Amino acid sequence: MRLPISSPLLPVGALLMAMLSFQFGAALAKQLFPLVGAEGATAIRLGLGALILWLLRRPWRNLSGQRDWASLAGYGLTLGLMNLFFYMALRTLPLGIAVALEFLGPLAIALFGSRRALDLVWVALVVAGLALLLPYGENAPSLDPIGVAYALAAAAGWAAYILLGRRAGDAFGKDAVALGSAIGAFVAVPIGIAHAGSALFSLSIVPFAVGVAILSSALPYSLEMFALTRLPARTIGILVSLEPAMGALLGLLFLGERLSAFQWSAIGAVIVASMGAVLTAREARVESVRDATTAPIDASLP
Repeated sequence: MRLPISSPLLPVGALLMAMLSFQFGAALAKQLFPLVGAEGATAIRLGLGALILWLLRRPWRNLSGQRDWASLAGYGLTLGLMNLFFYMALRTLPLGIAVALEFLGPLAIALFGSRRALDLVWVALVVAGLALLLPYGENAPSLDPIGVAYALAAAAGWAAYILLGRRAGDAFGKDAVALGSAIGAFVAVPIGIAHAGSALFSLSIVPFAVGVAILSSALPYSLEMFALTRLPARTIGILVSLEPAMGALLGLLFLGERLSAFQWSAIGAVIVASMGAVLTAREARVESVRDATTAPIDASLP
């Protein structure tokens, strides 16, 4: 049966597909690591992704009269570094754990400034989840501390991306993502070329490269734009809280990454904390984690 365009199932499905697309893109990018390294995969993801977004949005048409170039530059620089740190973490960490650790950044923004006792429960869950993931005791042999450090750096980058992205989105609207992606590409591509050299331009990696760019940029951003105009922010936040679990499942199915019971418990703690923060948020505060992270996209919506 065909669903009407007004059906709430369509935007829910679109958002779930966007989340799956992001995780599929990360899993596919990890396949490129033996060929071009994490640095090369980041260059491919941001370089081709920015090219696709520029062809779709053509942001150069609306640059006259813009003033807040500092916010845009900070947003783009953060975007490039955040993606680089995340892919560097993926070299040694399972996808689900890397996503859960990175997710601590936007979750911290969602909880920041709270004065209610209930929110201390969500903070405690985050701390418990982090404690279960950090490499000590039984976890030490299986969880690389350098990979954890890169994932936490990506989390800090995601938090900065939220703050800078809102300002860039206010100034540049619908073109902020395309412009910021180009700046991020200028950061990542030279690093990728320096690391991978001519391998980055090998014809054998073209199918993977195009797949990563589409799955990590063009497709999920388009699906998110559709969902963000049709779903409440709280619903978006609850759905996006499932991303660490999606990453873990895709890592298991496509990369053979098996997690311990402690690690699954840690991912569960992060998910519950994120859902709790969303469900109990005041109306005046950011109600969803992804709502903040997609601020430049959200600002472009009619």
